[in-house]
Amino acid sequence: MNKELDPRPLAGLRVIEIGQLLAGPFTGTILGYFGAEVIKVEPPEVGDPIRGWREVRDGTSLWWASLSRNKKCITLDLKTPKGQEVLKKLANTADVFVENFRPGTMEKWGIGPDTFKEENPGLIYARISGYGQTGPAASKAGFASACEAFGGFRYVNGFPGEVPVRPNISIGDTLAGIHAALGVLLAYIGRQKSGQGQVVDVAIFEGLFNLLEAVIPEYSGAGIVREPSGTAITGIVPTNTHRCKDGKHIVIGANTNSMFKRLAKAMDKPEMGDDSRFAENADRVVNQKEIETIIESWTLQTNSKEALEALDVAGVAAGPIYSVKDMFEDEQYHARELFQEVSIDGKPLTIPAIIPRLSRTPGKTDFPGSKLGAHNEEVLQNILGYTEQEIADLKTEKII
Repeated sequence: MNKELDPRPLAGLRVIEIGQLLAGPFTGTILGYFGAEVIKVEPPEVGDPIRGWREVRDGTSLWWASLSRNKKCITLDLKTPKGQEVLKKLANTADVFVENFRPGTMEKWGIGPDTFKEENPGLIYARISGYGQTGPAASKAGFASACEAFGGFRYVNGFPGEVPVRPNISIGDTLAGIHAALGVLLAYIGRQKSGQGQVVDVAIFEGLFNLLEAVIPEYSGAGIVREPSGTAITGIVPTNTHRCKDGKHIVIGANTNSMFKRLAKAMDKPEMGDDSRFAENADRVVNQKEIETIIESWTLQTNSKEALEALDVAGVAAGPIYSVKDMFEDEQYHARELFQEVSIDGKPLTIPAIIPRLSRTPGKTDFPGSKLGAHNEEVLQNILGYTEQEIADLKTEKII
């Protein structure tokens, strides 16, 4: 990690995160990585469900170390008036509040955005939900799986005539977290000008909707419904996945005119580059099947390493399809410092860096995800001024 020349850009910003699972917490992860003080509020005893999801070591998910890095973890029972009172006090000391409960839940608990307008008018209140805070679907349960479908992503993802597929990650939640972090930063810039906070309303389905490129104007202007296209992409040729002699697959994306000519030479078929049927992308789209058959005939006679080397020399965009094991073994990942090592109870663990990369004030991992309630005393005493006896009483009453 490069040496910091200045404080991280969000140093001094206090964020209260009360979201669970992924969308809200990933927002907090991004903000905390770039210097914000993130205080994560969890239910007592059980905590955020991700603590126990997927691969667990010594009672805690390995994912937790990454997702909750740099966060001060406290517990509060928000279903109780006393827990809500503590959260209100905490939010009134904060710059940003992040929640991802179903719309109406925060208002039911008396801690919606209007609660803080008088005492903390500069508060930026980020709300993440499946379908947004308004509209007829607002109250629906909105996990990423359903929202990825509703937002149009699943429809175009997969093979024609087959069941739409999903990637083996919760892309809808992560995208919502990125959009929420972007919204928080935009609202923060706005607050510097006006002194006023505002609500950042992010719907998970809209994060996918935001990725649809030309799907909307093509339907509006030409009546075209973008369909799934398997390993290719509609209207751009050639860009596809091809099997090599050694059984491995590579991706070739030679979809500019000049790069297509370089691909033709790399395959020892320079005549393709001069063929008028392949001159422009629109021509290549018409002749897509023939072009891809020719490319595949070349890759099937060439080992993946040799094919990629030839394409690299020729200046053709191409690459292997990596597993996480491949990433760990590739020098580019290490050169870009994408792996960060932390220690969990004396045991090393590698977690991913968070982008973007900043030259003067890079983000960093200060510490991995903490144990449940690890920062209760620190936050309640140092920020809210609670006495030891008051904290003990909260424990006795199971508020924390």
